[in-house]
Amino acid sequence: MTDQALPRHIAVIMDGNGRWAKKRFMPRTLGHREGVKATRRAVEACSKNKIEALTLFAFSSENWRRPEEEVGLLMKLFLVTLRGEVKRLHRNKVRVRFIGDKSPFNDTLREEMEAAEKRTENNSGMYLNIAVNYGGRWDIAHAAKRLCRDVETGKVNAAQVDEALFGTYVDLSDLPEPDLFIRTGGERRISNYLLWQLAYTELYFTDALWPDFDENTLDEALAFFGQRQRRFGRTGEQVG
Repeated sequence: MTDQALPRHIAVIMDGNGRWAKKRFMPRTLGHREGVKATRRAVEACSKNKIEALTLFAFSSENWRRPEEEVGLLMKLFLVTLRGEVKRLHRNKVRVRFIGDKSPFNDTLREEMEAAEKRTENNSGMYLNIAVNYGGRWDIAHAAKRLCRDVETGKVNAAQVDEALFGTYVDLSDLPEPDLFIRTGGERRISNYLLWQLAYTELYFTDALWPDFDENTLDEALAFFGQRQRRFGRTGEQVG
């Protein structure tokens, strides 16, 4: 595969941890722990392929609806994983960023997220964006609220507002929009993820459960992307 065929930015919904555990008659929490290992493999594989940015859907705004015990265990696992992985990520020059509404998380978890961002902000490697308590509709509404404030204060003239300007207010506006979206676990939907950013993204769905995700799974997704003709409204002849 040539460098030209590789996506610059990959967005992933990491689905299937609970089902992976259920198939093995294990507690769902063990599936989430195996999912952490798959996340590490995904980061390493994307870095190896020189992907510029990887955005992972770690916890959606809808995930709060899960059983209270599972949510609590997820929060503890998230904290432990964050503390354990930051050194490795920093050593590999990965730049870590968290997107989403972090206000519902406890002080300890928010402080760890801020510390990870600060520690890695000057690194030169891949951007690793982790979506936590994130929803695509929330992102758009939050961007609209910020834009409205700027209009009210005179920083922006309402007549200037267009798609390009609005796009600077959503999360990840400083990065290329995702070229490739991957969802594991067999579901065929984007589940309120990066609704603005995925407008022209190639969508790849796999039945592989997230704990089984490895370099071969990524290679299959990259091969799919390499076969796509990205026209952005033009004809195939124009692109060719």
